[in-house]
Amino acid sequence: MLHRNGPRLLRIALAWSLLSRLAAAQLFPPTAPPENPITPEKAILGKILFWDEQLSSDNTIACGTCHQPGQGGADPAFTRTAGDDGRMNTADDTWGSPGMRLADSLGRYKPDRAFGFEQQVTDRIATEFMAASYFTTLFWDGRAGTTFVDPISGAQLIAAGGALESQLVEPPVSSAEMAHEGRDWSEIERKLKRVRPLALATDFPSDIVDALTFHPTYPDLFAHAFGDAAITVGRIAFAIATYERTLAPLNTPWDSYIAGNKGALTPGEERGFNLFIGKARCNLCHEPPLFANDKFHNIGVRPWREDPGLKGVTGDHGDRGKFRTPTLRNVGLRRRWMHNGKFGDLNHVLDFYIRGGDHTDNLDALIIPLDIDALEKFDLYDFMTDGLTDAEVKDEVRLYSRPKLRSEQPSNPALFGDESPGDSGYVPQMVAHAAPNLGNRAFKLGVHGGLGGALALVALSSERSPPDTWVDGIPLNVATSPEPYIVTFTLLGAGPGGGYQTLLLPLTNDPILAGQDWFAQWFVEDPQAVGGWSATKGAQITFQQ
Repeated sequence: MLHRNGPRLLRIALAWSLLSRLAAAQLFPPTAPPENPITPEKAILGKILFWDEQLSSDNTIACGTCHQPGQGGADPAFTRTAGDDGRMNTADDTWGSPGMRLADSLGRYKPDRAFGFEQQVTDRIATEFMAASYFTTLFWDGRAGTTFVDPISGAQLIAAGGALESQLVEPPVSSAEMAHEGRDWSEIERKLKRVRPLALATDFPSDIVDALTFHPTYPDLFAHAFGDAAITVGRIAFAIATYERTLAPLNTPWDSYIAGNKGALTPGEERGFNLFIGKARCNLCHEPPLFANDKFHNIGVRPWREDPGLKGVTGDHGDRGKFRTPTLRNVGLRRRWMHNGKFGDLNHVLDFYIRGGDHTDNLDALIIPLDIDALEKFDLYDFMTDGLTDAEVKDEVRLYSRPKLRSEQPSNPALFGDESPGDSGYVPQMVAHAAPNLGNRAFKLGVHGGLGGALALVALSSERSPPDTWVDGIPLNVATSPEPYIVTFTLLGAGPGGGYQTLLLPLTNDPILAGQDWFAQWFVEDPQAVGGWSATKGAQITFQQ
C-alpha cells in the first residue's frame, strides 16, 4: 500500500543512506603486516633513522630531506631538468628531487653526463609519504611491491602488506639519491653501529630527546626496539616503516565534517566538496576518504615515451604512461604536482583536468573535458587547499614534529674569497659539500673545471688569509703562516675545464676539534693562467661534534 508521505520518507531514507555512507568513509589509522607490528619503540627508532642524514654515504641527505610534512610530505627542493630534447625551459622539461653528487665506489667525485659535478636530479618528483602506508605498491610506477624481501639474504620478511618496507630499501643504495656507486646495505649496517644518532641535526622534538637520553647509540636503540643490538637492513626498514605508519593525516576539516561537524567546512569548501564528488568527477580516482584509489592511470600529462610509468615495471604495453594516483590529503601544502612536477600552481592542475588532459595516447577513459566555470573552479581549489589540509601536518607539530636538518642550516663548509681562471678562461671550482662532522669517514673536498692532466694541490690551514690577498696574480684564501698542509694530485679528465680530483679526508672523532675552523683552497698548475696557477675560492670548514 502506498503511503501518503512516501516521497518524503524516501527522501529521508536516501539522506540517511548518504549520511551513513559518508560516516563510513572516515579514514582510520593504517594496519601493519603481522610480521612488523607497530610498537612505540620501533616508531621512535624509525623516526630517528628517517631524519638522520648519516643514512646517506656522505652525510648530506636523509629520508626527510625529500619528504617533509610541512611540504605536504613532499620535497621543498625540487629542481628543473632538461627533457628528451636536452634543452632547458622547453615543453618537455621535467622536475625532480636533487640527490647526490655522483661519486665512485671510493667516494671520489666524478662527472655525471647530465649534471656534471652538481647534485643529480631524480627522474620524478618525490611523492608524499605520510599516507604511503595505505597503498599496496609504492613509487610512482609501483615497483615497490607488497612482498618485502631482504635485499642481502633474499629471505622473504613480509608476505603481504610490505610495500613501505620494500620502498625504503631502495634510496639509501641509489647512487642518484643517497649513495656513492657500489654502496650496499652491509656498508650501511656497519656505519650505523659506530655513528652517533642524528649527529648533524638540531632542535630535537621531545620524543627524540627522551629516546636518546636513555638510548644514546644506534645499538641501544635497536636493542630497545627489537630485543637485541643487531642492526640489519630488515630491522632498519621495519623501524622506518613503523614510523611512517603512525603518520596517517586524519585531522583535516573534511574529516571533522564527515564525522558530523557540518561547520568544519566553509560554505565555499562545502560547495567544492560537492563538486569534487559530483560534476568535477575528481572522486573517480581520488576516492574519499584516502582521496586516492591505489590504482594507476594515464591522465595525459606528457607523451608516454618520455616516461613509460607502470609499463616499465610490468612490461605490458597497455600500462604505458600510467602512474599511481597520489592522495590529495595535504595537497595544498605541496609546491609541484604530477609525477614529473609539470605544474607549479594547483590552479594549473585544475585547468589541466578541466580541458581533459593534454595527450591522448592511452588516455584513461575517465579523463574527459569538464563543464566547470571559474567560480566552481575557485570552490574546488578552496576545498582542496584548505578542506584537505591537516593543521598539525602544516605546522609540523605532535606526530609530525621533527628535528632541523643540517641542510636547513647555514652552509658548512662555506665558500669565500676570490678565484682565478686558467686555460681558455675556465675557472676551477671547489666542491665542498660533505658534512664536516667529527667521525665522518666520508668527508671530502673536490675540484673540477681545471686543466685536465695538470698538477693540482690543495692547501689546508687553520687560518684564512686577509681578504683580497693576491700573490703574483693568484688569489690566496688560506694563510701561508702557519705553514699550510699541502696535498698534491694529478687532475683526472682532459683539456681546459675538464680536470677534476677529490681529496678524501676522513675525520677522526676527536672532541678537541669540535668548533674549530679550518680553511682549504685548490690550485691548478696552468701555463695559461696569470702566475702559472688557476685557483678556486676558499672553503671554511667548521668541525662539528
